[in-house]
Amino acid sequence: MNDLMQLLSQVPLFASLKKSELEHLTTDPHIIEVPPKEVLFFEGEIGERFYVILEGRIEVVKQLGSDDEQILGVRGPGEFVGEMSLLHRDGKRTASVVTQESSKLLELTRTDFDELLTHEPMMAYEMVRVLSSRLTTAHETHISDLQEKNRELREAFEALKAAQAQIIEKEKLERDLKLASDIQMSILPQTLPRVEGFDFGAQLVPARTVAGDMYDFIPLGHNKVGIVVGDVTDKGVSAAIVMSQTHALLRAEAYRASSPLEALMSVNQHLLEINSSGLPVTAIFGVLDGTTNEFIYARAGHELPLICTGEGEVTQAEKGLGQPLGYFEEPKIDENTISLPADGTFLLYTDGVTEGLDDLDLASMNESLMSEISLCKGKSAQAICDHVLEVTTSRQGDRLLLDDVTLVAVHRLG
Repeated sequence: MNDLMQLLSQVPLFASLKKSELEHLTTDPHIIEVPPKEVLFFEGEIGERFYVILEGRIEVVKQLGSDDEQILGVRGPGEFVGEMSLLHRDGKRTASVVTQESSKLLELTRTDFDELLTHEPMMAYEMVRVLSSRLTTAHETHISDLQEKNRELREAFEALKAAQAQIIEKEKLERDLKLASDIQMSILPQTLPRVEGFDFGAQLVPARTVAGDMYDFIPLGHNKVGIVVGDVTDKGVSAAIVMSQTHALLRAEAYRASSPLEALMSVNQHLLEINSSGLPVTAIFGVLDGTTNEFIYARAGHELPLICTGEGEVTQAEKGLGQPLGYFEEPKIDENTISLPADGTFLLYTDGVTEGLDDLDLASMNESLMSEISLCKGKSAQAICDHVLEVTTSRQGDRLLLDDVTLVAVHRLG
């Protein structure tokens, strides 16, 4: 009992009590031992007791068990909890209390509490002092929390503004790219040419919003049409700009050049002067003569034409030297002629057609493409382009195209 009196005399709340009052508290003390993580009482309950901590530590918690749970404080030996419900008229607990570790508590009833305050009013001053200190601490903590939340809100607001600016910029870029794509597609032929005894097909699918590929049909009179397929060795906006330049230059040179070779050589000189990006351009440009059934072409590093007979036999045009435009002062350009038999077809294409076959070597890629064309014997030029495009895109599955895909087919009617 003497040990308990000595322990209670060291509690600040009881510092003003006379020895007789301390003896009264220890006459029939209600001391409880509580294991760790035990809820002593819950917020919102009606309280009839308060507790003085003799040993251990306990937590005072608001909104226990919710997403907004907050620890208001930790109380140790000599401190007390539960007094607020005894002071409030409604008697409700203002917070929950949970033991942090094994604790020994002196439990006082409302009657004990009232008697102590009646006989020893100085204890009320000590209690008010403690409560005032707690309120000050809680206020300062609350202000600190609000300041931290304001800082986080400011950071979130700044991040939101930055994200909004990025979204606006992205939407603007997407609109610009869409406009660029529309302009680029409007440059392509809107109708297929008409040459007596021939039908034509074409397809162009960009890997991105804009393409570095192009094709064109250029009417040259006297039952002749110029045919061009080109490919900048890159993708995206820069490739699209270079291709637009190449397309405009080739159209201009096609009308005044005496041969496809002369046209490509002139385009090469222009590109060396204006193509600051240094992106090479592969191209094939030729003139189809509906009278002689010949396609006379020049090839600057481009894919070789494929030729299909009416019986479905597919061969590759004879290979010659061929270097791209816009890179060499005097590129080696391949010249050749295709004499198209009745019911025969030739196909011009970009390497995006075989790009999806990157697990095969070049020879196997060509064989695979040639076998697909062979399956199209007897079909129109457009049907051949549609079939090859479908096979190409199906190989990609759900993936984006690895490269732009362009196809031009010319079929001589039987």
